[in-house]
Amino acid sequence: MKSFIVGMTVAAGLMVAGSAMAEDMPPLAKKNGCTACHAIDHKVVGPAWMDVSKKYKGVKTYKYSNNGSAAPDAKEFPLVEGLMMKVSKGGHGNWGTAAMVPNDPAGKKQPEIKELVEFVLGLAK
Repeated sequence: MKSFIVGMTVAAGLMVAGSAMAEDMPPLAKKNGCTACHAIDHKVVGPAWMDVSKKYKGVKTYKYSNNGSAAPDAKEFPLVEGLMMKVSKGGHGNWGTAAMVPNDPAGKKQPEIKELVEFVLGLAK
């Protein structure tokens, strides 16, 4: 009986932990290979998307240069547009030494990238 109660307690804890997850990665993120470097709730190669969302919550603009955010040639853009450029063209300097690889240098997946950027920004409610 004691092992049954312990088992039920563990199962209930796991169910609560599972339901506490922010959200699952959208299919679009899996399709575009985002999951190779990112997760919702923990750092992989790149930052957790929840951390990205928290960092930019309430921010209106984003400085972008594929040479790094503090580079002399960095220009300021509206937040979503700037983050779309970062995802599309790549860059580094915002989250340590790991570089964001270009994901759409030809600019053919902009609607998908915009959807993903808006998803990420919406995680911090």
